Amino acid sequence: MALLIKAILGAVVVLLIGILAKTRNYYLAGLIPLFPTFALIAHYIVGSERGVEALRATILFGMWAIIPYFVYLLSLWYFINMMRLVPALMAAVACWSAAAWLLITLWSKWQA
Repeated sequence: MALLIKAILGAVVVLLIGILAKTRNYYLAGLIPLFPTFALIAHYIVGSERGVEALRATILFGMWAIIPYFVYLLSLWYFINMMRLVPALMAAVACWSAAAWLLITLWSKWQA
């Protein structure tokens, strides 16, 4: 049942993005993915299964995880002027992946 609820939440988010992208305020579609839908689920699961200390570490890591998302947005903003949409998105995802890998590597060393 919990998996079904998570799937429904994800579908609602996708629908909201699709609806907002067609409105006069299309830019709000960029705000919807930042609503902490999945963070709420992750924090509930970690907090209830691993305890407060693990939740605090997860929250701290989540704060640092903003950096790869910023790298994605910045690189997409740059690439969109040089490439068509799909290659620009793929390049931005590659930049996000590199930033996320670096974050995970540094976090793992810092936590060790």
